[in-house]
Amino acid sequence: MKRKLRMGMVGGGQGAFIGAVHRAAANLDGQIELVAGAFSSDAKRSKASGKELYIDPARCYGSYKEMAETEAALPADERIDFVSIVTPNFMHFDVAKTFLEAGFNVICDKPMTLTLAEAKKLRAIVKKSGKVFALTHNYTGYPMVKEARELVKKNKLGKILKIVVEYPQGWLLSALEKEDQKQAAWRTDPKRAGSSCCIGDIGTHAENLARYITDLKITELCADFTTFVPGRLLEDDGNILVHYDNGARGILHASQISGGEENNLNIRIYGEKASLEWHQEHPNELVVKYPDKPRQILRRGNDYLSKAAQDNTRLPFGHPEAFIEAFANIYMAAAKAIDAEVHGKKMPKNLDFPNIEDGVEGMAFIETAVKSSKAKAKWTKFVKA
Repeated sequence: MKRKLRMGMVGGGQGAFIGAVHRAAANLDGQIELVAGAFSSDAKRSKASGKELYIDPARCYGSYKEMAETEAALPADERIDFVSIVTPNFMHFDVAKTFLEAGFNVICDKPMTLTLAEAKKLRAIVKKSGKVFALTHNYTGYPMVKEARELVKKNKLGKILKIVVEYPQGWLLSALEKEDQKQAAWRTDPKRAGSSCCIGDIGTHAENLARYITDLKITELCADFTTFVPGRLLEDDGNILVHYDNGARGILHASQISGGEENNLNIRIYGEKASLEWHQEHPNELVVKYPDKPRQILRRGNDYLSKAAQDNTRLPFGHPEAFIEAFANIYMAAAKAIDAEVHGKKMPKNLDFPNIEDGVEGMAFIETAVKSSKAKAKWTKFVKA
């Protein structure tokens, strides 16, 4: 890079959770600088948030439309290089569309849009714009997830037979949305979250993780959605049987009412030769299991790991890395592409970050799962992405 990339942010102001995570991740490697933002739909709160972040008051905007228009009018050596979108789901499409059409690269939180129809429209806009679009499925940024992917690519597991991926949480066991809890309020509101709460919010991470490691796609699924908390408008628990395109079978379980669970995303992949197991709450270890010899525990930071794992590691072995570093790996991979786009350079090879296609697949997964949960038929064909 010739200089730091200039980042703008939409959302993520006072009281927001994920905005601070994005800022920390983007800042971790010293290659990105936050210079502008529309941090809230309320102009006063946006200004106040910008002040707390030491942003020039002239670049703390009252709306994202004002931000896109004003930034686009600035000289090339002053305007932002990309925008990070950290709003609730219902705003993602229009914010991304606005900035792409104004000539800016985009990094967007997941799920990508409110509906599959919006996702397909956004894909067309991205292709027409020629800009970089990255989606923060941050769990793919963990070094040991990348190691798992490399082992599958090198056929160390043989043919994949079964995938079991789980994402249990317990934080929505009570009706927090009725207690003015901001994060619960929008996630359980169909107008802001879309057609799904639990599967849309965390089930998409489980689906994306399985697809990223194995490169297998779902052909059909059978979903059972339940809303356990009385009065809640969307599901808070989902259990899905899955058929994959190589004949493998899968079980995907996501829950936000599993009391005592915190953020227990985990995956087990069973092949003819060997199997893998990885837990997000213990991310520095990858377990490789064999039918005829002792299991191995591979640990982050060691020289025996693949280049993909080592390239996404910052600290020596024995010094734990975790969530922020994985998030930062997504930002840094996207930053390489954005830097090439901004400076008119050839796009680097083997870019490894979730993109517009991952966003469309994620929305197709949500739509298929919602459709299946309401259907009388046992199996529902995967909606075309």
